[in-house]
Amino acid sequence: MPRGERPLDPEGGPVAEFAARLRKLRDEAGRPTYRELARRAHYSIATLSGAAAGHQLPTLAVTLAYVRACGGDEREWERIWRGAAARCTAGPPGADAERAADPAPAPYAGLVPFRQSDAGTFFGREELTGQLVEHLREKRFLVLFGASGSGKSSVLCAGVLPRFPGTPALVLTPGPHPLEECAIQLAARAGLAPGSLHAELATDPRALHRVLRQILAGSPEPADEHLLVVDQFEEVFTLCRDTAEREAFVASLLHAAQTPDSRCRVVLAVRSDFYTHCTRLPGLVAALADAHVPVGPMTTDELRAAIVRPAARAGLTVEGALLATLVADAHGRPGALPLLSHALLETWHRRRGNALTLAGFQAAGGFEGALAQTAEAFHAGLSETQRHLTRRLFLRLVALGEGTEDTKRRVPRHELDDTADTAHILEAATRARLLTVDRDHVEITHEALIRCWPRLGTWLGEDRDQLRLHRALTEATAVWESLDHDPDTLYRGVRLAAVKDIPRDALTARERAFRDASETAEKAAALRVRRQVRRLRRLVGALVVLLVCVATAVGFAVRSQRIVTAQRNHALALKAVDTSAALRTRDPSLAVQLALAAHRLESTETTRDGLLSVLPHTLDQHVHALAVSPDGRTLAAARDDGALRLWNLADPQHPAELGSLRGHPDSTFTLAFGPRGDTLAGVGRDRALRVWNVSDPRRPRLLSSVPTHHTDLIFSVAVSRDGRTAATGSYDRTVRLWNLSDPARPRFLSALTGHALNVKPVVFSPVGAVLASGSDDRTVRLWDVTDPRRATTTAVLEGHRDFVDALAWSRDGRTLLTGSDDRTARLWDVTDPAHPRPRGRLDGHTGMISSVEFAPDGRTPLTAGLDGTVRVWEASRPRPVQRAALTGVSGGLATVLPLAAPGTIVTLSNDATVEIWHTDLPWALAHACARVRDPLSRAQWSRHFPGLDYRPPCGRA
Repeated sequence: MPRGERPLDPEGGPVAEFAARLRKLRDEAGRPTYRELARRAHYSIATLSGAAAGHQLPTLAVTLAYVRACGGDEREWERIWRGAAARCTAGPPGADAERAADPAPAPYAGLVPFRQSDAGTFFGREELTGQLVEHLREKRFLVLFGASGSGKSSVLCAGVLPRFPGTPALVLTPGPHPLEECAIQLAARAGLAPGSLHAELATDPRALHRVLRQILAGSPEPADEHLLVVDQFEEVFTLCRDTAEREAFVASLLHAAQTPDSRCRVVLAVRSDFYTHCTRLPGLVAALADAHVPVGPMTTDELRAAIVRPAARAGLTVEGALLATLVADAHGRPGALPLLSHALLETWHRRRGNALTLAGFQAAGGFEGALAQTAEAFHAGLSETQRHLTRRLFLRLVALGEGTEDTKRRVPRHELDDTADTAHILEAATRARLLTVDRDHVEITHEALIRCWPRLGTWLGEDRDQLRLHRALTEATAVWESLDHDPDTLYRGVRLAAVKDIPRDALTARERAFRDASETAEKAAALRVRRQVRRLRRLVGALVVLLVCVATAVGFAVRSQRIVTAQRNHALALKAVDTSAALRTRDPSLAVQLALAAHRLESTETTRDGLLSVLPHTLDQHVHALAVSPDGRTLAAARDDGALRLWNLADPQHPAELGSLRGHPDSTFTLAFGPRGDTLAGVGRDRALRVWNVSDPRRPRLLSSVPTHHTDLIFSVAVSRDGRTAATGSYDRTVRLWNLSDPARPRFLSALTGHALNVKPVVFSPVGAVLASGSDDRTVRLWDVTDPRRATTTAVLEGHRDFVDALAWSRDGRTLLTGSDDRTARLWDVTDPAHPRPRGRLDGHTGMISSVEFAPDGRTPLTAGLDGTVRVWEASRPRPVQRAALTGVSGGLATVLPLAAPGTIVTLSNDATVEIWHTDLPWALAHACARVRDPLSRAQWSRHFPGLDYRPPCGRA
């Protein structure tokens, strides 16, 4: 019989009250056991029971999991949790005053990185400091890689720089204009004009070396060398948009460190997730070979030193239970140091005498909760107007990541409105150590705040596309002002339409002025267009009158009128197609109507493709791999959380999720159905071959998982027509064959060698025992796998000028379709696999072709590429022709697969989004209006189709 819960302390304050409400919620849910709650919430029994124990406030994630398991309202409980967190942080009356009046200096830095003056309180990184100092004494160039929050800035400033006494040091962050920042810093020390120095740095990489030597020569205290530290080097990728300036900055740094008479040692501190960005700079790649040093997580001994020694130096003690808890929470977490430092600072504020206690740590909110509580306390102390301004301010201070984590962004003060509320927010956030403010700039103190403040995470996740548009508007405003309000820099057309949806109160006065000026300029341009249309109408009228008098000119006048009308219609149709593409995600209803009206105005390939491109339906996101069953009715999707999800796409208009399988931590990279659709094979990052039984798609189950023993990434997997053989293609340049007669126990048959580079796609012929494989060696090999243990090469197809990335067989097995990085697809006649012949080439893509397939009729090739388009081809003619080109909005496309429903395909884009498309124009014309929410108004029609009678395509408003 389970034990009952201990009574709560009636004097326990907000934590006990919160625990009581959780217990009441559990009672209302029928009092399920904590074992049952753990099964529903995917948290341990101890974590969930501790949430309602009343000892400390649980984290928001644990609270919402508890509420979800009990069937509660998550949104309401998030509000309750935030209120409790704010009350916990507020403390007793007068606590803030006592904290402000505390005369003792804090022994911990909190979110602020250690400075050179903090060397006496910097502990725990002695071994790494010694390694870096030894490296710099032997070499002149060092690149320090580490995760955000691993302590790169602190170890350089408080660890390394003090070990070089008497050596002048310059520490700078690149910002959006690294050369300009470097010029300003150096000019101040060398007594030069920043403008001329900036121009010299931009044109001559040797200028930095000369200026540094000039500074050393003019220094009142003689020094042999100069230390140049570039902190947050990743800003050259996240904030600097000028490729030429970025390359010139790097070239100057490398020359200053590598020139034979160098008097400078250069140190770069870079976030580890920007390592691949660094490898794209040719000069930096060679220097990285013997210059990079990684910063890993601190060991347990180092963590103890970082916790205990600052306290001991200040005459304080650290409770043993607190020390054990902090070390356990921080150990093995590369970005934990700012959270640890902030939690220690908040615990110090709540110390008992000269002791830092576990109770004080828990009152501060725990390891991650301390930072969230500090931020929430700051937010709770603002008025409603100030909270709105705070949201706008913090969003402005974050640079959105493109394939990387979001980073902080240093903002000039003049970019912010100069109001009393703004000044109050900056003062309060600085006092809470959330922001760092100097005379010219404002920035988030540490990127840990982006990760650990749930409210900020919610703001960033609400509309990232609009945030990117807003950031581009900010940059355009700066350019407009720098060019003395040049009208040529104003937004027009699609760009202006995109930023009109940004709320006016989200813009600063400068940005509002820029957008207002852009709208005024566009209205003036529209007025000029209407005047031109009126002039054209008058001209047509004059011609009609003239032609009544001169009968011989009738034919000419009619022809002229038709030309003018056709040209006008053509221009309006093209503009409507472009606008509909820009509005597809923001206002799909308007986008569909504009595309449909454009096609009715002028029926061309462009308007046809534009209409088909605004009608896709998003099925799923966060997907890594797709496969469609042989009958085209079932879709398998491998998600990035390791889940396998099955969909019924018999009716693409009403897709239904059939079932899913979770629990595997490794996301699958490639999938393939068996010939009967009752088995599914897949391979993931761990290079293991997995086979699932999907005969009942509502209850898929894993049959087997065996290591393939490939030595590099596996690109593809395929299953033969009889379901007895599977093939895997790998970057280790081999194809491996597997016996799937018993799917529960796959057995290795043989390894096929012959390709000179990575093997990418593999696919079995639907007839005969033939396997095709494509490779980065630009060839396609055909294999006779009649006896899989003794497979032999029957032919090698050559013709592509770059990597072969995609293969597909026609349904009758007589045609092979290949796709390549050379932006072409090729058709091959393989009626006789020993003597294949080229049939034709498909040209049109502007990027590499990543996926090819045949439609169910076997005569219609489908191709998808990194140019973001799916192209449908007619291959029955002697020369293949393009039937349709569908353009996506989410970047390149990785996969295209046909469905059973005629003219229907499913795609997977490079941003992990699955979409269903229709390639049949009659279907699109018949069903487009079903996507419309509100018909076009007269004002909208006049804006997009000036001069035309009001004829909305989907009914009148």
